[in-house]
Amino acid sequence: MKYYYTSYIDWVRAMGMNNNIDEFVNVVGGSSKGVIISIFVKPDSPKEELVFEENELIFYTMEPPVKGRANAALIRFFAKILGIPRSRISIIYGKRDRLKKILIMDATMDYVVEKLRRYFKEYSKHK
Repeated sequence: MKYYYTSYIDWVRAMGMNNNIDEFVNVVGGSSKGVIISIFVKPDSPKEELVFEENELIFYTMEPPVKGRANAALIRFFAKILGIPRSRISIIYGKRDRLKKILIMDATMDYVVEKLRRYFKEYSKHK
């Protein structure tokens, strides 16, 4: 018997591999231009990392919140873990706030969730 799933997220749920995916999906949403991620940025941190705490994505960066340096670090970081050019990522809300929304242009929600899931899987191994 074959099963067809409408998205990667449905497949993860059906396979019982939830791993907090339901909570994770609350910070990732779709748009006509791509995928929007809600994220809290904590500048001047001792190291650079992305964590998922209390149903929120939190990006810790060593960069200070001066002249867009923390924002640039956020874009660089997401470009690296998603494997896309920095030009496809933009901050659409909160350029001067710690709570931000970033747009990943021309990406699907399934792609972004899968890349983030892989990042957290690798991150938990090295933690």
